[in-house]
Amino acid sequence: MNDYPTLWRQLTTLYDDREAQAIVRYVLEVRFALTATDIYCGKTAQLSAPQQQELEEIMRRLAQAEPVQYVLGEAEFYGRTFHVAPGVLIPRPETEQLCQWIVETVGEKQASILDIGTGSGCIAITLAKETQAQVTAWDISPQALDIATTNAQRLEAQVDMAEKDILNVSPTGEAWTVVVSNPPYICEKERNSMLRNVLDYEPATALFVPDDDPLLFYKAIAHYASATLTPGGWLFFEINPHYAEPLSALLVHSGFTEVETKQDFCGKQRFIKAKRK
Repeated sequence: MNDYPTLWRQLTTLYDDREAQAIVRYVLEVRFALTATDIYCGKTAQLSAPQQQELEEIMRRLAQAEPVQYVLGEAEFYGRTFHVAPGVLIPRPETEQLCQWIVETVGEKQASILDIGTGSGCIAITLAKETQAQVTAWDISPQALDIATTNAQRLEAQVDMAEKDILNVSPTGEAWTVVVSNPPYICEKERNSMLRNVLDYEPATALFVPDDDPLLFYKAIAHYASATLTPGGWLFFEINPHYAEPLSALLVHSGFTEVETKQDFCGKQRFIKAKRK
């Protein structure tokens, strides 16, 4: 029986009741075009036999803690639908706040923006659509770049994609108005506190840094940005709240000014920006 209560109760060993309900509701709305009224009136029982089989397979995958975004192959970000797969991180609502901060900073000015570690392309594509900037996106993963390119084409965003490793790159005369990154920032020691749907499915290379070098990527990006940002250009990061203070100190030591942190909607220090002198 595939009525709504029976469906969401299959997920309560992984999620609380509210989240389990939201996940199943999202599946029914996105994949099967059921409205909230349809769902609560029990119209899941009216799905065709092939649809019922598809729904059962979706529920099987969800019950194994696979994120609903990977199961459906898509995630919502900044009002747009992005294709996602296990080779890229799932775009988070918090990162929308980072994009909004950059949009407010850039305004309608002509700008050149570099997104380092683009993943699905959600930051780069959003900034290309929401500003007049020329946007470039880098990632070390060919699979991520394929997904980001597909998203850019589908969303009609002009973004230049390139395969580069920020830990092994040198300036070659380029100049950026904004450099932005949401790099790996979770320490290995934090694994035990993380949920299965993240640990078992999202790419570890995009999540974790060594315990003894939590600012590994921030240091490399700050070093690169200090040499390639135009005077008065901005560096933006999404950050691990545990390291907001040492990262601020690092940026000041690297010659940046007007270093500012910003909280996410949960009240955590989640973002930082700094200005090149």
